[in-house]
Order: sequence, then C-alpha cells, then structure tokens
Amino acid sequence: MRLLWELLVLQSFMACLADDNTLHGPVFLQEPNSVIFPLDSEEKKVKLSCEVKGNPRPTVGWKLNGTSIDIGMDYRYSVVEGNLLINNPNKTQDTGTYQCVATNPFGTIVSREAKLQFAYLENFKTRTRSTVSVRQGQGMVLLCGPPPHSGELTYAWIFNEYPTFVHQDNRRFVSQETGNLYIAKVEASDVGNYTCVVTNMVTNSRVLGPPTPLILRNDGVMGEYEPKIEVQFPEMVPSAKGTTVKLECFALGNPVPTISWRRADGKQIPRKARRHRSSGLLEIPNFQQEDAGLYECVAENVRGKNVARGQLTFYAQPNWIQKISDVHAAIEESVVWECRASGRPKPSYRWLKDGEPLLPQGRVQLEQGSLTITNVSLSDAGMYQCVAENRHGIIFASAELSVIAIGPDFSKTLLKKLTLVKVGGEVIIECKPKASPRPTYSWKKGKDILRENERITVLDNGSLRIVNVTKSDAGSYTCVATNHFGTASSTGSLVVKDPTRVMVSPFSMDVTVGESIVLPCQVSHDHSLDIMFTWSFNGHLIDFEKDGDHFERVGGDSAGDLMIRSIQLKHAGKYVCMVQTSVDKLSAAADLIVRGPPGPPEAVTIDEITDTTAQLSWRPGADNHSPITMYVVQARTPFSVGWQAVSTVPEIIDGRTFTATVVGLNPWVEYEFRVVAANLIGIGEPSRPSEKRRTEEALPEVTPANVSGGGGSKSELVITWETVPEELQNGGGFGYVVAFRPFGTVSWMQTVVASPDAARYVFRNETLPPFSPYEVKVGVYNNKGEGSFSPVTVVYSAEEEPTRAPTTVLARSLSASDVEVSWAPPRENQHKGRIQGYEVRCWRHDEKEENAKRIRTVGNQTSAKVSNLRGNALYHLAVRAYNTAGTGPASAAVNVTTKKPPPSQPPGNIMWNSSDSKIILNWDQVKALDNESEVRGYKVLYRWNRQSSTSVIETNKTSVELSLPFNEDYIIEIKPFSDGGDGSSSEQIRIPKISNAYARGSGSSTSNACTLSAISTIMISLTARSSL
Repeated sequence: MRLLWELLVLQSFMACLADDNTLHGPVFLQEPNSVIFPLDSEEKKVKLSCEVKGNPRPTVGWKLNGTSIDIGMDYRYSVVEGNLLINNPNKTQDTGTYQCVATNPFGTIVSREAKLQFAYLENFKTRTRSTVSVRQGQGMVLLCGPPPHSGELTYAWIFNEYPTFVHQDNRRFVSQETGNLYIAKVEASDVGNYTCVVTNMVTNSRVLGPPTPLILRNDGVMGEYEPKIEVQFPEMVPSAKGTTVKLECFALGNPVPTISWRRADGKQIPRKARRHRSSGLLEIPNFQQEDAGLYECVAENVRGKNVARGQLTFYAQPNWIQKISDVHAAIEESVVWECRASGRPKPSYRWLKDGEPLLPQGRVQLEQGSLTITNVSLSDAGMYQCVAENRHGIIFASAELSVIAIGPDFSKTLLKKLTLVKVGGEVIIECKPKASPRPTYSWKKGKDILRENERITVLDNGSLRIVNVTKSDAGSYTCVATNHFGTASSTGSLVVKDPTRVMVSPFSMDVTVGESIVLPCQVSHDHSLDIMFTWSFNGHLIDFEKDGDHFERVGGDSAGDLMIRSIQLKHAGKYVCMVQTSVDKLSAAADLIVRGPPGPPEAVTIDEITDTTAQLSWRPGADNHSPITMYVVQARTPFSVGWQAVSTVPEIIDGRTFTATVVGLNPWVEYEFRVVAANLIGIGEPSRPSEKRRTEEALPEVTPANVSGGGGSKSELVITWETVPEELQNGGGFGYVVAFRPFGTVSWMQTVVASPDAARYVFRNETLPPFSPYEVKVGVYNNKGEGSFSPVTVVYSAEEEPTRAPTTVLARSLSASDVEVSWAPPRENQHKGRIQGYEVRCWRHDEKEENAKRIRTVGNQTSAKVSNLRGNALYHLAVRAYNTAGTGPASAAVNVTTKKPPPSQPPGNIMWNSSDSKIILNWDQVKALDNESEVRGYKVLYRWNRQSSTSVIETNKTSVELSLPFNEDYIIEIKPFSDGGDGSSSEQIRIPKISNAYARGSGSSTSNACTLSAISTIMISLTARSSL
C-alpha cells in the first residue's frame, strides 16, 4: 500500500506538470475481442489485443476465468506491447474468459471480457446407414446427425453423386438448425442415395455423412392427408437487438402443403422481413423491440391445416447512456459519480477500485449506478470502474480520481495588475489561487488590513467586491490566501476614472422616403480612455462596410453621429447608439418613423362577375405612416398589353373604401385584377393579381368592318370582311351570318359561316350574271344569339374575260432599245366582258411566247412603249384586253426589228480654249461600226457645278462655241446620237472660272482639267443649233 505522503507528493507533482506530460492513470485504447480459433489452423497462434496508455506507462497483465496468468510459468504465453500471445493453443487448457489488466502508480483497471473458443468439425462415426423405404405420396425425414463440432454449421444434401445437390422448394426443405432433409410428399423421382454435407463456417472444413438409400414400397400409394408440421421454431425465441432472426417451419402432407406466416397479435409482419425456400424460412433483419411478439406458421392443404406458434422475445446487451469521467478533487471535498446503461433486462451495477470490488462502507456509498465518496482523503485516489451487466453481456467504464493537496499558489492566477472602474460604479477584483483544501482569504489596501463594510465585501470565492466606487478607493490591493499547507498573496492596482455621460442623445424622428438625416450621439468622457461608438438597428449591429450605401458614422472623437442617406421604408425602427470605454458602457435610443407610399393591398378577390362588370374587394396594405387617399383598379386580359386602368363605380375610390365594381368589361373574356394604393407621398406597389375569372356571355355587339368583295372566278360572288377580334366576340360558338341580294331586289339570301376566323365567303351559282351589283351585309352570332349586321355595301359578281381581241395592231422601232405599239379596241357590240385595260406581250424571235415581256395599260389607252430591248433584233408583239376575270384572246402578232445600237465609241481628243469670254470646244468625229447606227449629230450636255439640272445642245458639227456667265465652274459631256439612240458619252469635262482673257485646255478627264479663276460674262451665245 502506498504511503499517504507518497500520494501527496505524486498528486502535487502532477498538478504542476504541463498538459503534454500530465501524469495520469491507465486508459484503454483497445480492449480484447472474443476469438473463435480454428483447431486446424496452420498459424498455431492466438492473439488477444490490448492497447493502453498512461503516464507513467502502465504494465499489462492478463486474467483467465478471473485468475491472473503467470506468464513465467507457461512458455506458451507471452505479452508483447500489451497483447497476449498463446502459442500452440490447447482446447482443454485455453478455452475461457480473458481480461486485460493495466496498472501504473495511479491505479489499476481491467478490460471487458473476451472469450476464446475453438472451432472444429470431426468426421461422422458411422460408415453406413439403413435404407429408408416409403410409399409414394408419403412424407419423409432423413436425419443428418452432425458429428462433434464447435462453430457455426451449414447443411446441404447430395442426391446420388456430387455435385448434384437437393434443390429446396415447397416440397423439399433442409433445416439449418438440425441438418435434416424433409420431403413433404415423396415422388418416384426422389428414389436414390442421399448424403448429408456439413460445413463449419469458421474453419471452412467440410465432412460428408454416409449415404442413405431411399426406395419406394410396392404395397400401394399413400392417400391424401392433412399437413403435419415437422420443422418448427421453439415456443420461446430470445432475440438480440440488431441481429437477424431466422424462423424455420416445414410440414409434410399430401397434397404438398403451403406455408404462410402471421402475427397472432394482429400486427403486420415487418415489411423488412424476407421469406425464403417457399416460405419455409422467415428472416427478420435488424431485430428491434417492436418486432417482438407471438408469430404463427400456418401449413395448409385441401385436407386441412396446422399451426405452429412461438414467442419472439427482445433482449439487448448493456449499452452506456452515461459514462463516468475523471475527477480532480480537493482533499476533504465530496465526489459523486453516476453511470447509466440501457439493456434488456435492465442491467445491474457494481463498482471496482483498482481492479478489485468496491464495497459500501463509511464514507463510500453505492446506490444502483451511483458512487458517493464524502470527505475525500488521499487514500481514495485511484482508478474506478463502473460495471453494468445483464445475462446477455457486461460492459466497463473507467475514470480516475485524483486527490489534490497543495498550499495556495498564485503563479498561474495572479491578481489583475491594473483594474479600471468609474466613479459610482461596481468592481470585483478576482482572487483565484490554486489550493487544496480551499484556503481562507483576507485583503489589504496598501499595507493596511481592509475591513468589510456596506460597500466593501469579500465574496465566498475570495474575490473583493466594491460598490458605489469613489476616488478614494483607488490604490493597491493585496489578496492573502491561507490553508494548512501554506500562505501566498498577490497584489494589483485599482484606478478610478470619471464616468462617461451622453451629452446629446439621438431623438425620435418622422421622415419621408428619400430624405437623409443625422441621428446625433455625443458624449463627455475621460480622455485617457479609448472610446468606441457602435449603432444597432432593430437589435442588429449596423455593418458600415456592408451597408455603406445608406449608413455612415460622422462626428469627432466625442461624437458618434449616424448619417442615414436616401432613407427607405425598411429603415424604420429602433436605433441605439452604444458607447463603450474600458470602465463603462451606456446607450441611448431613438425611434425612426419613415413615411412612404402605401404597401400593396392584400387579398384582392372577385366577389361577383357578370358579362360587363366585376365586384371586387380587398384588404388595405400598410399605409407606411401616411393615410391612403385613393385606390386604382387595373385589369389584364390575354389580349391587353400589360395592365390597364379600368372604370369603376365609384369612379374615385377613397382610402376608406375597400370594394368597387369594375364596369365596361367585355363579355366572355378572362380577366384578372389588381389594386394600387396611393397617398400624399406617392403611388405604392400593386397588389398580387386576383384569380382569373371569365365574364359571362352576351349577344355580340361588334359587327365586321370593311365588308367588300368582288373578283373571283366565273359564276362567283366573293364577299370579304375583317374578322371580329376574340375579345369582342362576347361568347363561345361565335360565327358570321352573310346576307346578300341582287341590287334593287327585296329578299335577302343568308348563309352561316361557323368559323370565328373566317374572313371570306364565296357564293357559286351557274346562273349568276357576270359583273352584276349585289347588296351585301355581314352579321355575327354566338351562343347567346344573333347580333346586328354591318352596313349594307355593294359588291359586284365575278366578271367574264373579254371575248374579242384588239385590232389594227401596229409596231415601229423608236431606237435600238425602244418599240412603240398601238392598236384599236374591239367594237362594243362584238364582245362580252368589261375591259379594264390592255396587256402587251413582246418576245424576241428566238424566245418562247410564255417568256414574253408583259406591259399593262389602264383604261382606254391604246398605245404603249416597250423599252429595254436588244438592238438590231426581231421581236413579235401581241395585244390582249383584260379585266378582273382574266385576259381575253390575243391579237394577231406583229413583227418589228429594233434599230442598230448607237455608236459605242465616245467622242475623243476634246480640246477647248477661251477668247473674249467665249469657250470653243472641238473633238474628233465618231465613226460607227458596221453593226451600229450611223452618227447623225452630237449632244453637248452642260450644267453649273453646283446644280443638278442639265442643258443640252445638239449639233451636226464637231465643234461648238459657248458664252458663259461670270464666276461659275461648268461640267460638260459630249456624246453622239443616231437612229439607234444616244451613243457613249465622253468623260466629264470641268471648265473652271476664267481668270484672264486667254486660256486653253483638253478634256481627257475631269481630274486633269485646267483650273482658271474667273468668268467674265453672264450670257451664253451659241454658234450651233440649240435644242433644250
């Protein structure tokens, strides 16, 4: 037994070490697990693991069946790093329960129990088995009778020869509890030899029993009989929490019975349960308390049924709910430990100290899982274990009791060197030396012992409390702590400062959205102290970086004013300015009311709807501190562009009215409504839309617009109109009523066009006279009935094409690209069909007529010019009359040949000179090629440089004389002309202003024209023939 003073020194030393090197008792890091060792294993060695830590390092020993193992007495045992190694394990000597025992100077703990078992499977003893003789249709059981073994087994049966195994189904079943083979009804195919195969799941070894012959008796066939249950689970089946429970049930019978499962208490079989081997095996995984109960297996055939019952009971090994933990107790204190564990049945508790049973006596009290030690002494130090157990398991929880006995020590808990407090405030100077047992305390101010009074108190924990502090309380204070192991003291200073006071507090304000304000917060304070201002808004600190768009702190050292810019409705609430120094903290609050446009109205509801009206109601939204003055109702339909204001009754909805009737709606249109509120500050956000409702149907009121027609094919009257938009149709089943009659008659003919999208109706009748006037009107209808008709308009029936061709068609060539054609109209008494104009067709001799160029005239015009033709080419022309029904027959074709093309060579070598305010132009004569028209003369085109209109002079010479006005630049071109038209033009010639009496130049291009500076006259005199 350790001496008390050894413990005292050890505990004192432990309390002074750093955390990394703290002395402590043993703690298990790994405890041994139960082992099943195969006897035929080649390794011939068993290892039971145990890992433990402690400081000093613990020594490790082992117990077998509660008795310590003497490692030195048996060479087969060795301990390596705490693990127990057993060489050449022996089933007789080594089977049992093992525990790891760890010890250091602070105490001893024992591990949980680990069982060592040996798995083996011996051979079958008998070599032969008797023949089994049964009638066909009879049930049969073949016994396996496994040999001696240890470890979990599985069973199978070989039929005749390996590898043919018996297939399990509703007629054949192999019990994994007994290994027996059951055949519910023997058939001729079952005759043969049967061999039981036993496998050890631990050792993976397999043995085969002797074969059992099965033959059929020849004295008849077994008749039908009711099921006889041969395989059934026990009447009581204890089942552990979380395990997989397997229940077997199989019956013999003829016919083969069916197996079903149920719970006798009426509850459903758990959904997680699985049925195997034609329901001969019921498997319940992860067994829980709610799965316990009375289960029934029902075997049934046409001859009857039989029932087997068994109670599944729930049990659970102990499991910790509350463990014990290490305790450091001062000497003479009390220690209370409590441990709690779950389990079924309910666990019992016992306690160990240093691996030995702890019994209640004197200061030690045990009650269930509770341990109480009063007036702790050094002899109580050690390792304690709470043990919880029931018949299904045992668990251990360990903790260390350290008893501390030291004199007062301030080395780690010195008094605060400097304590600040404000005048009138309260201060506590803490005194927390390390000491065991608890010391007594006294205080000094300076060198004088401090006396307690109504302001100065020494608290139970040794701290000094001073209230209503004055300047005279400043000074040095010393705490003196004493117990019977020694005395120690520590000193600190108390500094008294003037209090902080709020000079200008924030005040409540009433503002409008968009304004900016400053909430003041100005204080007086001791300037030797640092001061900090913070603001909160509705209980949350303002983050000036995150919310810098609206909040900014302004002011000097003694001011923490808050600027709020561009105030929004969300900024309404309580603002608190908080001021803090190292000696005090105070705050001042103000409420900010923000007035703004109203919030959206709520719960807009359509109470009633007719064909043109809707009765609405709503609840007012927030007025945002400014009374609502009016409401506006808006509507939206599938046909509108966004939301539109609608007319209401009352016309103006004041802020105290929460209902209105919307008028002027279109029938049979789906509407949704919203309401917008306004006050003196502005218009608020709109409400959420109401539900969508369709107005009721009504007679259509809008008639089709632009009723007209005409044209079409022979014997047709074509009537057209603009469709009525869907939103104006006033109801379903919308369509049109088309009415028409010959002009001047009384009776109307009517037809119905049922499509609302129709915009045309064609009346066909062979007797319909061509181009005859008809009065036409188009009406509307829907499910509610017929509406009105459009105004009457006159439409002509289709025309007939002209029946006669124009006569006296003549054609002459005007130039290389133009031809003029003329004709005489057909005589009026010789043709039918109105003539609206004529169509001229012109095609080249090498082209087809269908590709002809077509030109149409309007009215009575009887000539036309065809342009953009090819020069010196033969063309054919024909003329037809036309109207809306089409074109009539063609006239006889006439031929015409276009003239040769004009000269392609432009005038060259153009020269000019000026003399006495005159310009003289000269150029070379143009000669036409063989395939070109002869040159008949030249055209001189000129214009002022700043004007677009051009003047033309024609001459049959190669020179011209011009008199030009003052101060003007001229642009001049020259080109030949012939019967084939105008030839190619020269490049533009720029004649600049004339700056002196004599000048000359050439006109090869505009860019290289000579530049002169003046023109002296304002008239042009021509020496050649003029043609403008």
